[in-house]
Amino acid sequence: MTGMNPATGPDPHGPHSLPGRLVAFAGALREAGLPVSTSETVDAAKAMTVVPLVDRQALHAGLAATLCKRGAHREAFDRLFDLWWPTVIGEPGTLSGYQGGGEAEGTESGRAPAVAEHALADPEDVERLRLELAEVLLSGEETELRRLAAQAVARLGAAEIQPGRQSYFAYRALRALSPDTLKAQLVAALLAQRGEHEGGLAEQVARHTVSERIDRFRDLVESEVRRRLAEEKGPTAMGRTAVPALAEQVDFLRATRVELDTMRREVAPLARRLAGRLSARRRRGRNGRLDVRRTMRAAVSTGGVPLQTHHRPHRPHKPEIVLLCDVSGSVAGFAHFTLLLVMALREQFTRVRAFAFVDTCDEVTRYFVPGQDPAGALDAMVRDAQVVWFDGHSDYGRSLEAFERDNPDAVGPRTSLLILGDARNNFRATGVHVLRRLSAQARHTYWLNPEPASQWDSADSVAGVYGDVVPMVECRNVAQLADFVRRLLPA
Repeated sequence: MTGMNPATGPDPHGPHSLPGRLVAFAGALREAGLPVSTSETVDAAKAMTVVPLVDRQALHAGLAATLCKRGAHREAFDRLFDLWWPTVIGEPGTLSGYQGGGEAEGTESGRAPAVAEHALADPEDVERLRLELAEVLLSGEETELRRLAAQAVARLGAAEIQPGRQSYFAYRALRALSPDTLKAQLVAALLAQRGEHEGGLAEQVARHTVSERIDRFRDLVESEVRRRLAEEKGPTAMGRTAVPALAEQVDFLRATRVELDTMRREVAPLARRLAGRLSARRRRGRNGRLDVRRTMRAAVSTGGVPLQTHHRPHRPHKPEIVLLCDVSGSVAGFAHFTLLLVMALREQFTRVRAFAFVDTCDEVTRYFVPGQDPAGALDAMVRDAQVVWFDGHSDYGRSLEAFERDNPDAVGPRTSLLILGDARNNFRATGVHVLRRLSAQARHTYWLNPEPASQWDSADSVAGVYGDVVPMVECRNVAQLADFVRRLLPA
């Protein structure tokens, strides 16, 4: 569907035209955190001229190849693609073609007319749908699974949120059908279909197959709900809530276990990309300082006019890094990710030393030797390092004193000292005088705080006290951490 300009007729660049929709889709990707440049949007437009637009899978592959550069961003890309390039508009099988922004024709509210008429199915309908779901899950037919998911959402997922207005919810449809309760029945039927017996590897394979099909049905139900809500609210508004945060944007202190595992898998590739960029930037570095003596000597042959300048060799500075990490329970995840990233970049530094503390300090560099499993190194550090002296609650003052006393040679004029922690000191002595001495000895000192700046100096936080001595940098996610490390390493 194309946009309409009252003066000139159809607008080929309007928001409902293909070019307009592509530009809006690229903007939604950028808003979600995916790095999509103007040139990549142009590449996507070129791809749309060679792929058959009636083939949605080909369109999806073409746009993914030009607009999505990292595998970790694929889930966000796929969800936004489903919102901006839906399979159908309105009730499946009744309307087709693309409509924009939830402004469907023929309705005052902008929603497809058929979906508001469904009432909740009676128990007989639910049981019939469950039997049909069992048959489709047994066959594993993708088209039938998609059709049944749309039917389940239309009949079981609708709920009246206010008089005269409905919305759709995946959990209502899934709760009514309860596909997980069919698992035992489906495993037995699948084994019988294959002529196999219970027990052993055959049963494990059957259970895995059934679980995958149930998960796929659940994903299709959720996708259908998002599609219907995008028609009602518009893909832009829906995209802000339907797309999960990227791994590099999730806050360290609020991440779930699954998100932490995803973030941990992101650290090693991130370190490789960052190291490659830093090395390339150094190779492209400008010449060193002007060599006046060589320049003037060469100017003798041109009558004293320095037509060509000579420079001293450019020797980029490779800093020494000392990390002082709070590994108490509240911020341990943040310290772990920082350690993993910096240790993975060890070839970019002259020397890397790491120290951990809770209420006393211990060096933990020995746990991060090249080739060692990072997860095992972190577990060994937590288990064996001497970081607790009294009660296991953060004590920055005593830890700073222990670090200075036990490691007098750790900080020098070439050292960049990084302190990692939330600066919540449990109302104990701050040891700010020790921090002032350490900062004076180091080339650079930075404090990375995983808490939002709005929470600094609240309750037992003394971020302001330490921030008066050293720069206090907000570092809440992997993206901010990578940006900081990039700035730390000079060109």
